[in-house]
Amino acid sequence: MTARRFSPVAALTLGVLAGCGGATPETRAPAPADAAPTRRVIEDTAADDDSDVEIVGARGRMEVADIEAGFRPHAAQLEACYTEKVGRRRWLGGQVTLKWWIQKDGTVTQVQIAESDLGAWPVEKCLLDLARQMNFAAPKGGDADFSLPLEFSAKGRPITLGEEETTAQVTPRLADLVECRRGDGGAALAVPDDLVVTAYVGTRGKVQSVGFAAAGEVAVPDAWAECAARKIQGWTLRDPRGMVVKLTFAPGGS
Repeated sequence: MTARRFSPVAALTLGVLAGCGGATPETRAPAPADAAPTRRVIEDTAADDDSDVEIVGARGRMEVADIEAGFRPHAAQLEACYTEKVGRRRWLGGQVTLKWWIQKDGTVTQVQIAESDLGAWPVEKCLLDLARQMNFAAPKGGDADFSLPLEFSAKGRPITLGEEETTAQVTPRLADLVECRRGDGGAALAVPDDLVVTAYVGTRGKVQSVGFAAAGEVAVPDAWAECAARKIQGWTLRDPRGMVVKLTFAPGGS
């Protein structure tokens, strides 16, 4: 059997993230803000019985079993998003957190990459497309949201560039991204203020891969990400001289 970089059995976990709604007799009170999130390995069905674990949102809640039922049929496809696109980039790896927003009737209204240090938009877009196709049971008590972290393990280990050096190299090039805010027909795209970009720089300073994330309620528009990925991968930064360097930056109003 060939080794895989991502194993649902070992690495795929479900993060139970509490919202801020008040408790009622029917609704479990959310955890304090500083409490560690409850985590469970999805494929480990022989482990503890989590049938009473729920995800509590500000307006509604979802049971872990309902989330697993919607997610499980797509687990192999999510894995393939990474294994089929990583190619020879053995240094490409990290965690991607998907977040779903679901109405009280079970309709998925939004899916976004809430967190990611993977730095690979083609993989992230593949994950998003699959996540948008998933169907879940209706939340209890109203609209709800939940997050799911996926871990993709790299074979190599890139060097992380410091914040000061990243800012010095990236800031002069951020103006390149301004035109990406124009959507079809010239309409402005709503780009989140908390947008975070992760990129890798390799031979001769060429950007080898780039990805995006935003934790707030405004998702990164696909059209903006496609444009920004092309622009950033056209950048030439400082040559890391035989190494691959990973960097993270916030483009702000770019």
